[in-house]
Amino acid sequence: MTTIELVAAIIFAIALLHTFTASFFTRLAHRYPRHEGLLHLLGEVEVVFGFWAFVLIAVMALIAGGDAALDYAESRHFTEPLFVFVIMVIAASRPVLAVVRMLVATIARALPVDDTVARVWLCLGLVPLIGSLITEPAAMTLAALMLGPLVFRDGIPEWLKYAALGVLFVNVSIGGTLTSFAAPPVLMVATKWNWDSAFMFTHFGWKAALAVLVNATGVSLLLRRHLGGDAPQPAAEQGVPRIVCLIHLAFLAGVVVFAHHPVIFIGLFLFFLGYTRAYSRHQAPLILKEALLVGFFLAGLVILGGMQQWWLQPIVAGLEPTALFFGALGLTAITDNAALTYLGSLIEGMSDSAKYMLMAGAVAGGGLTVIANAPNPAGLALLRAGFRNGAVTVQGLLAGAALPTAVGALCLLYL
Repeated sequence: MTTIELVAAIIFAIALLHTFTASFFTRLAHRYPRHEGLLHLLGEVEVVFGFWAFVLIAVMALIAGGDAALDYAESRHFTEPLFVFVIMVIAASRPVLAVVRMLVATIARALPVDDTVARVWLCLGLVPLIGSLITEPAAMTLAALMLGPLVFRDGIPEWLKYAALGVLFVNVSIGGTLTSFAAPPVLMVATKWNWDSAFMFTHFGWKAALAVLVNATGVSLLLRRHLGGDAPQPAAEQGVPRIVCLIHLAFLAGVVVFAHHPVIFIGLFLFFLGYTRAYSRHQAPLILKEALLVGFFLAGLVILGGMQQWWLQPIVAGLEPTALFFGALGLTAITDNAALTYLGSLIEGMSDSAKYMLMAGAVAGGGLTVIANAPNPAGLALLRAGFRNGAVTVQGLLAGAALPTAVGALCLLYL
């Protein structure tokens, strides 16, 4: 442990505390209107880790010098924050959303339940599983945009909103394990551990799918008395030409295929922006602000998390397989689960059982907090306006995610 590592751990702890108390700053903003802008900024969960990452770099510059601080910042890999930003914007575009809404509506009409209840169930069950093909951030974005007007609105009890949010976060985290390329924690180890999509489906995927369907069914049953009637397709998404939808889906597929190559997917994104500008009559405003905030959050986590290896890795390396499962389940609540599995990949000589337990615990705990899984800030950014005071509390999310996390953990641990 060096002085810089100790300071980084302290700043990381402060950032976690700030995350847990972000709603406090929002309340202060209403009490002190003179400083409303600054307090609202500090109350934005997506801003927290980026803000404290800047503090860490400034402190490093004071202690070790400016060159050392810049060298550290430039040594970090920001592919994941860039990818999440790009995939959020494209997945939330009007044509892509129209295609997914049409798919969900078609299946919902075939189910023998109320149309709105069926749509909620599909958004919480089917869409997270589709995340194994289109990546978890894209699935989170699509599910959040469709669930917003159905569940996260006036008339739905606050505790049920937290229950639905918890199920969404957990289901997206475990629902991306049907393949080896869609979930960030899986991506971190798939190549080194030789885990292909066939391995993921047979060891994780079918168990995760069962847990996803159980969680979606449970919260849909709780919500059914507060839903009801038909949920018509928004007029703004009707009449999008088929060719425009296909082109948007092609952009989405291209970004997914080149997810590890930022030079390529950023180039595709620039072409996408040009295309949406050229055919603006078929578009809705892009969610650039929300996606930028999420990218900023994840970039801050990359900066702060990169200095935590000195205390995290010994914990991961020193646990037996079953203890490792529960250790990973708890640790992922305070660290990004992809960072946790990455640290595990650095440990030489891990048994196959230990590898499985580390991954299972990391994905099962991915819905407990906003920082537990990379797509969670995207869902928060799109849905928090539906909660009281426009803020999601840490305690509420933890309570809402507890039961679906237990379901996911039981399926991954005992099946």
